[in-house]
Amino acid sequence: MNKEQQDLLNEVYEKYLKYTINGIETGLDKIKGYLDNCLVEYDGYYEHFTNPSFAYGYRTHNQQEFINKCKTDDEFAEKWGLKIEERQLSLEERMDLINKMNLRSYSNWQNWSVEEMEDRMNNDWNIPTRLITITYNNKTITSYE
Repeated sequence: MNKEQQDLLNEVYEKYLKYTINGIETGLDKIKGYLDNCLVEYDGYYEHFTNPSFAYGYRTHNQQEFINKCKTDDEFAEKWGLKIEERQLSLEERMDLINKMNLRSYSNWQNWSVEEMEDRMNNDWNIPTRLITITYNNKTITSYE
């Protein structure tokens, strides 16, 4: 994940924390549905004593849990305006990246087997295998890993 994507995720996570903690501190949590999916059961391993939600036996999601929930729960992701998509690149897409990087200057590359080409992509050229797309507030950032 690149810095721009991480900054975007930090921004939306801070928004989530403010919404959740402010809701508890101001009594908005008494409104039915206000904190739906915002908290997880307190498991005893976290010691965020400044978090008032612990009084309820729950805690906020940590950032990784928040990101994973956005990836797997469309309703939750929509609530925060965040969409995270990850997928494996096909061999053809990885070959296109090779073209863009001008790595086909090696002689006889056309004669390589698929296995040889994949070995070069993975070990010699470090061609990405995944595409990550993050969308938040109508801003989309795409990166390869």
